[in-house]
Amino acid sequence: MTSRVSPEGGPVTDIAMKQAPIGAETAQRARALAGFKLGDRTFYWLTRSAAMGVLLLLGGIIVTLFSGAWPAMQAYGFEFLWTSRWAPQLEPQPILGALGPIYGTLLTAFIAMAIATPVGIGVAIFLTELCPVTLRRPIGMAIELLAGIPSIIYGMWGFFVLAPFLTNHFQPAMISLFEGVPVLGTIFAGPPSYLSLFNASLVLAIMVLPFITAIARDVFATVPPMLKESAYGLGCTTWEVMKNVVIPYTRVGLIGGVMLGLGRALGETMAVTFIIGNSFRINGSVFAPGTTISAAIASEFAESDGVHQSALILLGLLLFVLTFFVLAAARLMLRRLERRAGG
Repeated sequence: MTSRVSPEGGPVTDIAMKQAPIGAETAQRARALAGFKLGDRTFYWLTRSAAMGVLLLLGGIIVTLFSGAWPAMQAYGFEFLWTSRWAPQLEPQPILGALGPIYGTLLTAFIAMAIATPVGIGVAIFLTELCPVTLRRPIGMAIELLAGIPSIIYGMWGFFVLAPFLTNHFQPAMISLFEGVPVLGTIFAGPPSYLSLFNASLVLAIMVLPFITAIARDVFATVPPMLKESAYGLGCTTWEVMKNVVIPYTRVGLIGGVMLGLGRALGETMAVTFIIGNSFRINGSVFAPGTTISAAIASEFAESDGVHQSALILLGLLLFVLTFFVLAAARLMLRRLERRAGG
């Protein structure tokens, strides 16, 4: 058998033998690429299905709330929003209004965030900048464990431990301190009470504290060390570094953590139900009993029916809308901050 010489200078049979493995390698590569493409396509549709499932679930919740709240919406209309009386047993037509629960929800959430936000960010600053290395892990774990305590335990602790202390020591001192002072005298008016808006707000502050602290600590850890070292090299103090470098660099994450805590404060149920008093009356004093939307639903839904039950579902719809607008306002604020930083 004679072998011809190819133009490249080698026998044709040798070139054919060399080309055969190349063809097999090309086919193997094509199969591998097809497998990768199939995996990517499967991953894409799985993630898309998960996202669409969340949207469908949200839509189902909204439709359910609307259908359950529709009888109350027809019976009371927009007056439901500014009516403060709640008399479900009144005949022939109950008088039901959401103003008391809305007031209690907003007030307790505001007081809770006013207490928890500076404390949570301060604890995060201490853990990342000032705390000795040996204490960082134990303190951090202790704070994170607060997030795992069931809310009903917080409610029981608030009723049996925190409420007696506040009633016997803190509330009388505040009442006597601001007695006769305009505005403040009304806000901190007596008498002291185990069940009050302030007691519920303080329990809520303790409950949302670990969320704010954990997120603030994580975002503080993302600050490049070079930025802080440069500021320290210029002679800045720790307070100046945190105020001018760390907090501006992480403000988006900090606001996100605060909004997460606010969402928890707006929707908390069992702990608030234990200690708020479940009173639908609106009182100017934070030491007076009150109620929130979630507490009102939890305490009355099991014994409700008809338009009373529909009104409670309407309260749940209002809480949903209220939370949505709060989060939307937070996103709008973050956008404006980003635009100012970019400008």
